[in-house]
Amino acid sequence: MGVLLAFGSGAAALIYEIVWFQLLELVIGSTAVSLGILLATFMGGMCLGSLILRRFPLYAIELGIATCGILVLFLMPFVGGPYSAAACLLPPTLLMGATLPVLSRHEEASGMGLLYAANIAGGVFGCLLSGFYLLRVYDVATATYVAVAINVAVAALAFALAYWTPSADPSPGRFSRAREGGGSSSTIYIAIALSGLCALGAEAIWTRTLSLLFGASVYTFAIILAVFLTGLGIGSGIGSLLCRSLAQPRLALGWCQLLAAVAIAWTAYSISASLPYWPIDPSISSNVWFNFELDLARAIWALLPPTLLWGASFPLALAAAAASKQDTAGQDPSRLFARIYAANTIGAIIGALGASLLLVAWVGSSRTEQVLIAMSVISSLLLLPRRWFVIAPVALLIYTVPPISKLLIAYGRYAATWVGKGEIVYAGEGINSSVAVAKFPNGTLTFHVAGKIQASNVARDMRLQRMLGHLTTLTAADPRSVLVIGCGAGITAGAVSIDPRVQHETIAEIEPLVPQAASQYFSEPNFDVLHNPKVELRIDDGRHYVLTTKEHFDGITVDPLDPWVKGAANLYTKEFLEAMKQHLNPGGVVTMYIQLFETNQDAVKSSVATFFEVFPNGTIWGNPYQGQGHDMVLLGQVEPLRIDLDAMEQRVGYRDDSSKLPQSLAEVGMNSPVDLFATYAGRASDLKSWLQGAAINRDRNLRMQYLAGIGLNTDDSAAIYAGMLAYRRFPEDLFFSAEGRVDSLREAIRRQR
Repeated sequence: MGVLLAFGSGAAALIYEIVWFQLLELVIGSTAVSLGILLATFMGGMCLGSLILRRFPLYAIELGIATCGILVLFLMPFVGGPYSAAACLLPPTLLMGATLPVLSRHEEASGMGLLYAANIAGGVFGCLLSGFYLLRVYDVATATYVAVAINVAVAALAFALAYWTPSADPSPGRFSRAREGGGSSSTIYIAIALSGLCALGAEAIWTRTLSLLFGASVYTFAIILAVFLTGLGIGSGIGSLLCRSLAQPRLALGWCQLLAAVAIAWTAYSISASLPYWPIDPSISSNVWFNFELDLARAIWALLPPTLLWGASFPLALAAAAASKQDTAGQDPSRLFARIYAANTIGAIIGALGASLLLVAWVGSSRTEQVLIAMSVISSLLLLPRRWFVIAPVALLIYTVPPISKLLIAYGRYAATWVGKGEIVYAGEGINSSVAVAKFPNGTLTFHVAGKIQASNVARDMRLQRMLGHLTTLTAADPRSVLVIGCGAGITAGAVSIDPRVQHETIAEIEPLVPQAASQYFSEPNFDVLHNPKVELRIDDGRHYVLTTKEHFDGITVDPLDPWVKGAANLYTKEFLEAMKQHLNPGGVVTMYIQLFETNQDAVKSSVATFFEVFPNGTIWGNPYQGQGHDMVLLGQVEPLRIDLDAMEQRVGYRDDSSKLPQSLAEVGMNSPVDLFATYAGRASDLKSWLQGAAINRDRNLRMQYLAGIGLNTDDSAAIYAGMLAYRRFPEDLFFSAEGRVDSLREAIRRQR
């Protein structure tokens, strides 16, 4: 029965964890530092809880977790920063940490291992349930209530067992100590701490690398986490069964750490030098579920060996500590479990934070993997002091770890299809994202973030990026201050900066490597924007910056990552659009990039409908490619938009030799403001029937990323755009001119049909 209770508690805990981290990204931003603080709080709370709350009854703990789960759901939107968020999460994580020690009160070492395995199995179930169903179909509130219901069910079952089963205090005779391994028990705690360090440090690195390989959608993260937990759970179960017959669990634990070093080298090679070159083209199948199956298989291939060994390490450490003559905790099973659990968790905290916040950005993922191999070897040395003849060759595996593929950093899930097509002149692993720049023989430069081409000097991309910048400054009443969210190659920011009416421009960029690469390789197309004295660069999550700044702007332009990338939907929610609207000065405008390729119609409609909910006077401006839809720009403002085409001629400054605006527009095939505004593709009043039934993207459901994640292999851009244009009508009240330019514009728009 304890196994069932552990399973239910683990399932609820993982649902909470996924929900809370989704909520936290909205409140404190998606930077590695902010989320690192919360990860340390989450795991640190569980560590402390295992030590100080292990004598509480299980039903009280589970009811406490359920109560805290509801409170966090309603309090999290009001959190002001990472430290207050940490305080918000501390009570439930303290209670979560006590669950397994309480269940282990009357268990042998092997029984404890099975409880641990069952708890992890429940985590796998909760991870998949929340990632693929509860959050995709419903929202964070529904997911939370499901977790609360599981807690209540576990509490009821625990109460019934406590009521009908006679209580018995653990005693020295109940916990078997027949097999004594000798040696100091302190080395066992150090070894299991190093095992936790390696496991969570590796998870941080491999999740990041595999998200490049699979595509960083919400479903990818659920698959990776589920496989990682599955390996831990199966390994823990195997280790628990071995504990029943092993005469020397200490030695078994040592061999487990040594084999883990080999397994880390295996996974490092697979992820960095093998899997990216498997002959796979994800776009072959439009059914994303087939890709999920492929991703699952590749994740199992890479992650299962080390996770099995790390999972087995926990019950082996329990058995080794119990068999140690010097471990007085062995006389109290719950105390022993709490100590081993705490040591493992402390190591995990150090590993996760050290890898994600320091080592990857400092020395790169491959060097970090070498460090983890060394840590695993050291762990084995503590337990196998006389096995140098075996340990020394394993240590040499450090030198077999390959550097991460530059092709993977640049092209992600399509890496194998780009072999030999261009030179990657820059590749870097930042603290938040990986960045690359590729150069082709024809002079094309492409800018890559998170394994995707995010910008280039190709005509269609330049056109989109310049449109974002120029529509922002030309349609705003008085664009003295402009905010650019997302630097990318800097081309949009550069288009903003050359408008002479702009006095101050702020660029909010989450990854420090992005502006460095943009300045080095794209200074010409971006007008050297990052060295412009009126431009201020802020390294911050764009959403977090808007929510915390007191500044107001005359224009805000947003160019997020692809809509299926986890976290991108944060910038498309109704709540964030409302926040940007509140930071606009009178006459100010918001422009936003909308992707039509590698997505589906439901996701596009969701983003457009959400935008028009906040900006009912909004308009759409298209950027077709070869006469068909490719991507587009949404433009919104508080007041109804009126565009004086004659005044636009003056603003562009065709008669001013010092103005760079005519050059900027001409470089993307626009020789007059009429050409720019001929990209008009519709407005809210035209598209009411087209948008009927569209899902509104809110903070509590992030519906767009789940919709887009299903359609990332499709290319329905032409059909989506054509279907939308069928509702377009020429806006007689939007444009005016005393010199006949409206007729020229009407004809230019007609020719685009």
